[in-house]
Amino acid sequence: MKAVVYTRFGPPEVLQIRQVAQPLPKENEVLIKIRATSVVKEDPDLRASPGLNGLFKPSHPILGQELAGDVEAVGRQVTRFRPGDPVYGIDMFGAYAEYKCMPENGALSIKPANLSYEQAASIPNGALTALPFLRDKGQVQPGQRVLINGAAGSVGSAAVQLARYFGAQVAGVCSAANLDWVLALGASQVMDYTRAGFALNRSAYDIIFDTVGKLSYSACKASLADDGLYLTTVPTPEGLLQALSPVRRGKRVKFMAAGLRPAQAKAKDLAFLTGLIEAGQFKPVIDRLYPLEQIAEAHRYVALGHKKGNVVITL
Repeated sequence: MKAVVYTRFGPPEVLQIRQVAQPLPKENEVLIKIRATSVVKEDPDLRASPGLNGLFKPSHPILGQELAGDVEAVGRQVTRFRPGDPVYGIDMFGAYAEYKCMPENGALSIKPANLSYEQAASIPNGALTALPFLRDKGQVQPGQRVLINGAAGSVGSAAVQLARYFGAQVAGVCSAANLDWVLALGASQVMDYTRAGFALNRSAYDIIFDTVGKLSYSACKASLADDGLYLTTVPTPEGLLQALSPVRRGKRVKFMAAGLRPAQAKAKDLAFLTGLIEAGQFKPVIDRLYPLEQIAEAHRYVALGHKKGNVVITL
């Protein structure tokens, strides 16, 4: 099968399209023929430098987390899926390829009927981060005032839609070029991040969700209501100390490693998102589409840090 492989850390050019052996599903696995994948913001970091994918060379030579495709074959113990099922989901590695195996109890669900494969592949990473932050950590309630920083990104664009679905009044912070677009997603107020004066909005928000790790708790504290909550995907030492504080009254900080949640929890959330999508209450956000042959260019673009929503790769 065709796959994007890298054997050393470095610039986008280390990504090479090669022929590799097609995987075979184990008894509890499904084999997926991938129709679309994506480049999430972590992928360029995993490609460029040692860290989560090895110290001296890549432990997993095929990157790619999000995927959408069709079940090609199933192992003998699989009961949840059948060959031919259109699916979408997420795993840590291996989606930059024509085929991938996943456990049937992995973060995998039937694809929403009203989405293309490209649209479906853009959903899991951002939405599966925004949903547990807002629903579980934030416990967003109707009428609450929620500010989303980084509202045009993958997590942020999902967060705007989900906060609105939960009944919140949503303010979005993004670049000037994306203000109207974030309004269209459901925000009732938008602010240019280069001009947003949070000090002018004292006690304005019940929840501030920093989806890009660009705001500190100190910078946001005055803008929180007396019992307000600061959520962040990238905790600072100050934020972690505040989050670990035994005090449970007044302004608080919460953080979670959403990507490390059990796969079964992610699969359940994918099914929930499918319901929202098919009801027209959540929509995919795609900035650019690239063919697999242009994976290096897609990495260059994502590494700039200015993508709007998601960058999808078609196979």
